[in-house]
Amino acid sequence: MAGLLATLRSDVQAPIDRDPAVRGWLDVVLSYPGFHAIAAHRLIHPLYRLGIPLLPRLLSSIARFFTGIEIHPGAKIGNGVFIDHGMGVVIGETAEVGDGCTIYQGVTLGGTSLARGKRHPTLGRDVTVGANGVVIGAITLGDGVKVGSGSVVVKDVPPRATVVGVPARIVAQDGKPVLVLPGVQKAPDASETFSSMQRRIERLELRLNDIEPERAPEETWSWVI
Repeated sequence: MAGLLATLRSDVQAPIDRDPAVRGWLDVVLSYPGFHAIAAHRLIHPLYRLGIPLLPRLLSSIARFFTGIEIHPGAKIGNGVFIDHGMGVVIGETAEVGDGCTIYQGVTLGGTSLARGKRHPTLGRDVTVGANGVVIGAITLGDGVKVGSGSVVVKDVPPRATVVGVPARIVAQDGKPVLVLPGVQKAPDASETFSSMQRRIERLELRLNDIEPERAPEETWSWVI
């Protein structure tokens, strides 16, 4: 019980330290759905580990109804985890979230396999996943990793790296920008692909205009009888 109280105390302290909108610990306890979801999971997860059927899933569904945050009873959540706003967050059964992580709204820690076993990501300590970020598969994000909003991470990320894009690529390491060396291909980015397609379409339209310029409207002859 003492350990649970200490964990809940760190869960309350997390938004106080990381959210400038907090107006004190009572504000967190009464009005932060991220805290409510994590606190409920602290009580539900031991039931799941004991092998009690149905009840853990039922309780997690009730918590999701009230908070908009879905945490599978089997997920492992470290101390001091902060889920900010939280609507639409999904954390899968075999996901592991390390101490001090920050997760924003719309984040998915999902799986890619239908087989039983480890199929969800592992987040190290102090990882930040931006809004609508997707971390998918049995991959590992090292300590201090930052995932940009809307990014899709499908491969392991080394500690203290910053990744952005679809699929995500490393753009900074230890706070310093990462340059793409000549001759080294980077993973395609969706926005870059669309921009490239738009430029090609514009060039094709110009070439078509050169080959077959727009014809002037035919003159209309009027006959006077």
